[in-house]
Amino acid sequence: MKRELLFEIGCEEIPSSPLYEAIGQLKADTESALKGARLGYAAVDVFGSPRRLVVRVTDLDEQQSDQTLRVKGPSIKVAFDADGSPTKAVMGFARGKGVEVADLERVEDDGGAYVYAVIEHIGRTAAEVLPELLSDLTAGISWPKSMRWGSGDTRFTRPVRWMVALFGSEVVPVEFAGLVAGRTTQGHRFLSDGAIEVPSAAEYDLAMKRGLVLYDHTRRASLIREGIDAVAAERGATPVVPEKVFAEVVNLVEYPTVAVGTFDEAFLEVPREILETAMESHQRYFPLESAAGSLLANFVVTHNGDPAHTDAIVRGHERVIRARLADAAFFYREDLARPLESYVGDLVSITFQEKLGTLAAKVARVEALVTRLAPLAGANAADESHAIRAAHLCKADLVTHGVIEFPSLQGVMGRYYALAADEAPAGAQAILEHYHPRFAGDVVPASVSGKLVSVADKLDTMCGIFAIGMAPTGSADPYALRRGAIGILAIILDGLELTLDEAIAAALTSYPEVVDGLDVDAVGIKVKAFIMGRLEVLLRDRGHAYDTVAAVLEVVSDDPADALSRAEALTRFRSNEAVVDLSTAFTRAKNLADPDLGVDADVDLMGSEEAALADALAEAEQATATSFDVGDYDAVLGVLASLRGPIDAFFDSVLVMDSDEKLRDNRLRLLNRFVALFGRFADFSELVG
Repeated sequence: MKRELLFEIGCEEIPSSPLYEAIGQLKADTESALKGARLGYAAVDVFGSPRRLVVRVTDLDEQQSDQTLRVKGPSIKVAFDADGSPTKAVMGFARGKGVEVADLERVEDDGGAYVYAVIEHIGRTAAEVLPELLSDLTAGISWPKSMRWGSGDTRFTRPVRWMVALFGSEVVPVEFAGLVAGRTTQGHRFLSDGAIEVPSAAEYDLAMKRGLVLYDHTRRASLIREGIDAVAAERGATPVVPEKVFAEVVNLVEYPTVAVGTFDEAFLEVPREILETAMESHQRYFPLESAAGSLLANFVVTHNGDPAHTDAIVRGHERVIRARLADAAFFYREDLARPLESYVGDLVSITFQEKLGTLAAKVARVEALVTRLAPLAGANAADESHAIRAAHLCKADLVTHGVIEFPSLQGVMGRYYALAADEAPAGAQAILEHYHPRFAGDVVPASVSGKLVSVADKLDTMCGIFAIGMAPTGSADPYALRRGAIGILAIILDGLELTLDEAIAAALTSYPEVVDGLDVDAVGIKVKAFIMGRLEVLLRDRGHAYDTVAAVLEVVSDDPADALSRAEALTRFRSNEAVVDLSTAFTRAKNLADPDLGVDADVDLMGSEEAALADALAEAEQATATSFDVGDYDAVLGVLASLRGPIDAFFDSVLVMDSDEKLRDNRLRLLNRFVALFGRFADFSELVG
């Protein structure tokens, strides 16, 4: 026989993001626990709303399946003495397994003869198993933050106020946090009469309907999405719905109603990013925009109140957003009263890092670094000029009212304030772009100026933190240096022509004046190794095999863009079966090679196969010279592949380690030449197949 299990944990309002995490964890844990308890089921579904977590298990077995275990014990020789009497070893084994020695089985197999204990576990009823199982599941939920309440020691994300546990129509007396589960749930906090009796698990949906609770988060999301689209369509508008904000809104309501509010059109004179941030991040509203893409003086709100009172509820939200936008508009206008340049001096009041000085000092380093990087990257005079000016102004908006109120708009507001101060549009854009990419997969700066300032800013931070001995360890990375390294690499791979050695050296130029006794070379080596570690991960994430990446990075450790080009070519080349034999030949040659002997082999000492390899190498060196210069690595690999025949013939017919020292050294020089040519591209000995 099978029944449905319903388990509800009712509590105070759970924060949105932890609720999603708990739903996923509770589903996996429930499936694992039921399997471990030998209770079969058809499906496990877990749902969540602000005030409850709900587990529903369909067609759950009423009784555990029986289990027979055969446990291997000591060998027959150890279990019984010469007279056939049981030893202490076998008696202890039997006692530990709860069986008599006489009941042990004797089994012979390829490994010898052993005793086995046969243990029968008779399945208990689900009603006996579930109370402890559900209690453990509740206690086992991992929350980012948890709390205690009352006089108890139990911890949960919010105080637990009730529990419902029904196996069919039977109450499962689950105990947790001083509560015992029953069949009484709670409806909507404001719209229901409170307590609701649930006759059986199958009638839970009906109870929730009476209580005006939509506990299924996926269904809530669908209804909210439909509501947003509907009210936007009524106005011929398009809703602006960031997925992160939408996901949070879904878990803020149990009975959603979607409506539209209005604010004064005068606020539209404020940059739309400010309005959107105020609506989305602060109030969880969704802006509306016209068909032309301009922001409208409307917002979409999802409320948890009585639909009959929606008009009054919307008026309340309009009062709230009016105050928010009025503050934002005031801050914006106050900031515009001063040119952006005037804020640069205020950065002396902000500490960037205790040992590295103020934000003003950092900006000075970044500005100086841009002047060094621009020629290295081949920037033209205009891009260099815009980048230097942008570097000077890039952090100025951090001390403006707008960014203090809306920190996520750093850079965004800097661009607006720069344009308002008649700064060059390209420089203003670079101020915005220098924060990009902010995370893996984010857009990189589109302009050369933005790329230069972004790399300079990130590299200055990285070199400074390494210089004071605070490099990331384990998962601790308080200055987001890993993210910064990925950003630097993304920009270089997007076309900024920089090499790591030159860029790192340029960044460290300013630091002997900042950090006493700095070993610049040692710090540079560490910074480069750190960035190369991120490059290795980045190349693998782009689909290149780990040994392909290792082979390339063994040779190219300074130029990320060149490393990517080589990895792409080698990945394509490895689809050719010949690469396996070629890498084997290379590995053999490398293991025999003696670099100290050089590569100048004497033709007069060569046999026919040696001479053939020498001629093939000469042709290959000439054929690849231009290809290496222009980065045509497909062509390079095509030429290298042509050496398979000559090198195979060489190894098949020539004894490299000849007893004649002249012949041996001459052949080793020839192998040195072979290894050197291949080694210009990658270390083929790293390839494993």
